[in-house]
Amino acid sequence: MVRKKEVLAIIPARGGSKGIPGKNIKDFAGYPLMVYSIAAGLQSNLVTRVIVSTDDREIAAIARQWGAETPFLRPEEFARDDTLDLPVAIHCLTWLAENENYRPDVVVWLRPTSPIRPRHCVDQAVGLLIENPDADCVRGVVPAAQNPFKMWTMDKESGVMEPLLEIEGVDEPYNAPRQILPPVYWQTGHIDALRVETVLEKHSMTGDVILPLMIDPRYTVDIDIPTDWQIAENSIVHYDLDWVDPANRRRGIPEKISLVVFDFDGVMTDNRVWVNELGEEIIAANRSDSLGLETMMEQTDIQVMVLSRETNPVVAARCKKLGLPVLQAVLNKDEAIKRVIADKNLKAEEIIFMGNDTNDLVVFPEVGFAVAPADAHHRVKRQADLVLSAKGGRGAVRQLCDLILSHYE
Repeated sequence: MVRKKEVLAIIPARGGSKGIPGKNIKDFAGYPLMVYSIAAGLQSNLVTRVIVSTDDREIAAIARQWGAETPFLRPEEFARDDTLDLPVAIHCLTWLAENENYRPDVVVWLRPTSPIRPRHCVDQAVGLLIENPDADCVRGVVPAAQNPFKMWTMDKESGVMEPLLEIEGVDEPYNAPRQILPPVYWQTGHIDALRVETVLEKHSMTGDVILPLMIDPRYTVDIDIPTDWQIAENSIVHYDLDWVDPANRRRGIPEKISLVVFDFDGVMTDNRVWVNELGEEIIAANRSDSLGLETMMEQTDIQVMVLSRETNPVVAARCKKLGLPVLQAVLNKDEAIKRVIADKNLKAEEIIFMGNDTNDLVVFPEVGFAVAPADAHHRVKRQADLVLSAKGGRGAVRQLCDLILSHYE
């Protein structure tokens, strides 16, 4: 019987980032940045253990919340601005061997700064390494956007330029068409899979025999400065990517439901408002939503309420007609929902909340199940446990009510 390889995923996440302070736990498209790397390790079929190597207690606590281990805090000498990957890897492997007698066969290095990973790239890299016993490392690469054969160096004193590289048989490669130049590749931060011997015996993060794992360039993200952050978040929205997304770890609808809480604008309305010459606002509501609420409240003992940031009288008027209690002018919805839970002596895991915009996101972790209409903000849809097919003010409330009723049948 062949022993299964022990594959350790290490996420290096120190706390002292200066380019983007708090980078590793800063919100990236709805989740702390390093969580994407943790998710990549946890969802792998071949990775057997996921560890975050950090010097920061807050980072360690968040890592544990998302399923990673933090068996140690990295010493300060391995958490400086100029610290290389190699001493961090050696420290981790040495600590595990000395304190737990744990010795993996393969190390997977998952950098938080490349959060957008193809779904299967971790297993592909590990599989490629295992299938090639002579290989020291598998490294993710993409075709280079700029060809180094067209690059130059410059003498500091004279200012004269010299070509960076030469090619045998090609005169002046910097003037040659790209098609006749050798293809070149740029290493990404998505994935490195390497044998433990490469780290501990060869004292290298690559070794001598390095195999490529080709990555689709659409996934290429390396977050180093603030502008990289926005570019990376935009790529999630605009590209149809099959990637490792923490949002896929969605919760199921609660077995018991005590309370359903709705945002108002964009949930019970279509988020539009009409304003007359007197400044009075008018909204549009859906009668199907009204019937759904009425039916659900008649057939179950579930409490229903509205939580709104708006102060407009139209909110109170609509809720009064529906027979729903409402909290208005709520700026901190997370604090408001906590008070509701305490006042009603409810369990958070028995509460459903539907919201549509980014100010609703703070409520999601405070309840047992978060729902978004089909036209909610993209960040809300990514973090919701359920995204409905109906839009806000156009049947989303009715769809949720029907779903709850079928859950109780």
